[in-house]
Amino acid sequence: MSVDGEIRRLKSEADEPGWEVDPDDDWGVAVVATVGRQLKLRREAVRMRAAVFGEAVGYGEDMVYKIEAGKRIPRPEYLDMADEVLGAGGLLSAMKEDVKKVRYPKKVREIAKLESQAVEMGQYSNHNIHGLLQTEEHMRALFGVWLPAYSEEEMERMVAARMARRAIFERSPAPTLSFVQEEVTLRRPVGGTMVWRRQLERLLELAHLRNVSIQVMPTHCEEHVGTGGLIEVLKFPDGTAVGRTEGAFNGRPVSDPKQVRILELRYGMIRAQALTPRESRALIEQMLGDT
Repeated sequence: MSVDGEIRRLKSEADEPGWEVDPDDDWGVAVVATVGRQLKLRREAVRMRAAVFGEAVGYGEDMVYKIEAGKRIPRPEYLDMADEVLGAGGLLSAMKEDVKKVRYPKKVREIAKLESQAVEMGQYSNHNIHGLLQTEEHMRALFGVWLPAYSEEEMERMVAARMARRAIFERSPAPTLSFVQEEVTLRRPVGGTMVWRRQLERLLELAHLRNVSIQVMPTHCEEHVGTGGLIEVLKFPDGTAVGRTEGAFNGRPVSDPKQVRILELRYGMIRAQALTPRESRALIEQMLGDT
């Protein structure tokens, strides 16, 4: 898109806010403050008033001041337009990578970092379809009914963060990914029939990847060691591992080999009690046919 076209698009969104800064995210606060300071210095260096600059990039003067003060996270397109308008030669646009990380909640960034380093991952989910397996429509439908209600801005931030984590399926070399889903999470028509169908289709698509295993834990299973809640186990190239479960260690992540071993045993038993990957695909296909 041309610069003029981008300006028109931004003006149509006028004072659409940037993302709010998480005050508990020290690194994020520092990054946003630095970016804001650089934007202000560059604007003042070319002797452009905030109101004139805001008009040029399609934002209100008040939002320009908030971004420069480090109170709002600028959107990537804002930095691109600022770079063009202020003649920064790519210096402002180059900050998009750091800003891109900050736009995601701190907790999500930490999870995504671990996932990006893991060579093997096991996930048991009993409340919802695991976030990495969800379609964008499914995510929005889930977030849309949580209470207290999220603002549109918060919704967009969470969806963007979860979508970014799906890059794990495109990594090379590919990590070994194992998922066990409670049957009820697949039968719940989150978002309505069409969203539900697309979610089941997405599961089948991922289940056919050579490095991905998806198993279903039947609701009628009498003996089930996963009733304590979700389980996550991530293993790394150096032989270390991190795990978490709702049913032990106060739900906190653990890396002690003995504690991780307990989670591995539980997850291994859950996989043994669940349907095989082939049986699971057949069940999901049946559900899809019944919708």
